[in-house]
Amino acid sequence: MHAHDREFRLVAMCRVLGVQRSGYYAWLHHGASAREREDQRLLGLIKHHWLASGTVYGYRKITLDLREAGEHCSRHRVLRLMKAEGLRAQVGYGRKPRHRGGPVGLVTNVLNRDFAPPAPNKVWVTDITYIRTYEGWLFLAAVMDLYSRQIVGWATAPTMTSDLVLRALVAAAWRRKPGPGVMVHSDQGCQFTSSDWQSFLKAHRMVPSMSRRGNCHDNAVAESFFSVLKKERTKRRIYPTRATAASDVFDYIEMFYNPIRRHGSAGGLSPVEFERRYAQSGD
Repeated sequence: MHAHDREFRLVAMCRVLGVQRSGYYAWLHHGASAREREDQRLLGLIKHHWLASGTVYGYRKITLDLREAGEHCSRHRVLRLMKAEGLRAQVGYGRKPRHRGGPVGLVTNVLNRDFAPPAPNKVWVTDITYIRTYEGWLFLAAVMDLYSRQIVGWATAPTMTSDLVLRALVAAAWRRKPGPGVMVHSDQGCQFTSSDWQSFLKAHRMVPSMSRRGNCHDNAVAESFFSVLKKERTKRRIYPTRATAASDVFDYIEMFYNPIRRHGSAGGLSPVEFERRYAQSGD
């Protein structure tokens, strides 16, 4: 009724819908209840985990994801919210023939868990995570060079779109200026199967690679970085604004993780120092 109050008279809408005007005014004055606001917040998390699964998770697995993230919710509540939003697990086959080649833009797992390339700018991996703020979620896309584990490109945005991952990849390409043939490995998220993403890879002669569906281990190194970021900086912290969160991400990546933080996979050196010594060796 509130959305159509400029089109129809309130008296007419109340009569057609069988609503008392006093009840409408009471709702208008008090707004959404705390329960409704909490449902909307929880629904945002549900959508994120549902999309992150490639839309294959149902309410049971999403409930487990939420509980691991520290949320307190029942399976019945998750089921109710998913039903109301039209979210369900996309599994199985219907009676009609369907396209059997996978989603548009899907490519094979060229990387095949070979996480030790011989030099920089041979293999990049990328993924998306989220950071909690009082303004809502801030999504972070990062591109990592597998050789040194250095984050060579990253971007943040309030929504998880193909533009987000493209900005991270553009930042990496501008920063590193790699030659043709660098492999870019991702999961099968819709951001990475988009035509814009595929066009950019083709235009810059990059080799696409994707994890197998539902197999998080195929992109384990990228997910490990996000785990470290949350453990060492963002865990149990709610930033006042998205801008504050983005600033702290910059501080962590550019001022600590890349130039200072030691990595076991890099011989106990920081990513920047590891690459500097590689350059000096002349290999």
